[in-house]
Amino acid sequence: MHKKILDNINEAILLFNRDLKLIYINTAGEVLFEDSARHLLDKSAKDIFGADLSLTDDLLQCIEHNEGFFDRELTLNLFHKNITISFSATPILENQQEAEVLIELQQLDRHLRISKEEQLIAQEHTSRMLMRGFAHEIKNPLGGLRGAAQLLEIELQQDDLKEYTRIIIEEANRMKALMDKMLGPNKLPNKVALNIHETLERVRQLVQAEVSDSITIKRDYDPSIPELKADKNQLIQAFLNIVRNATQAIQNTGEITLRTRIYRQMTIAGNRHKLAARIDIIDNGSGIKPELMNQIFYPMITGHSDGTGLGLPISQSIINQYNGIIECTSTAENTIFSIYLPVGNVND
Repeated sequence: MHKKILDNINEAILLFNRDLKLIYINTAGEVLFEDSARHLLDKSAKDIFGADLSLTDDLLQCIEHNEGFFDRELTLNLFHKNITISFSATPILENQQEAEVLIELQQLDRHLRISKEEQLIAQEHTSRMLMRGFAHEIKNPLGGLRGAAQLLEIELQQDDLKEYTRIIIEEANRMKALMDKMLGPNKLPNKVALNIHETLERVRQLVQAEVSDSITIKRDYDPSIPELKADKNQLIQAFLNIVRNATQAIQNTGEITLRTRIYRQMTIAGNRHKLAARIDIIDNGSGIKPELMNQIFYPMITGHSDGTGLGLPISQSIINQYNGIIECTSTAENTIFSIYLPVGNVND
């Protein structure tokens, strides 16, 4: 009963033994540290909180002197980003011996993440309307242009002049294909029960065949993720767009990591889900320019000279269909695209 209560509260609860080894973490803690209890249990406080020696010393003092402490605004560096939390440590007595220390963490900037998710969803809806409107406006005159070129080609007698009409037709076909891509899938998804790792493996094989051996694609999979119901081809397209972007961000040599984790009681875009999968696509390339970070999910925004700027908006649109969301963080060391997908009952 106590575990059920702790797993359904929003504050992260961690319990360390006298040696500062983690012996319990609730669901909110798994979400905060972006890892599963299975991976975190038995780790030291130093491993979990980072190389903040003063914090480790405070915890030792808490146990030795049986005195709790509280920090209203503590900044932790986790996963190459700073988060601000309120931190409370309380020693727990057992037979008059200080045996354990209970830690309560509340992320103060959590509301910023929720606001960011809402912004991403609004951005995706705006992008989708812009792309569809733009594509329809272009396709109508494009069809007339292509038809006129075909009629002109029939009338022309000289082969050298027909070469020009062929160029017009080929470019019109290329533009039509681009407009179709902007409009997205034109049929309903074929949802089936699938293993997310089989989908990622397909993407890894496709991209590894396209790039040289100088780019290594690593895997860090959580085998506890259950099957989810989705259109396999759509998910492959969504992941493929992001992984290919990652290869373009790597100048010469580098690595890409495909990482998965499972979370319980996770809130995505304002909706709480019993189970959710997080798929991280990490590269150690050149990173994303700060001025582009808030625009990367808009169409036609790209940091590559040969890019169309459509891959990320299309991926976001696909993931949104499954009540998920894509987020991104980027530093000089690495760029992380995180895909959050609810994992429901495959029989639904």
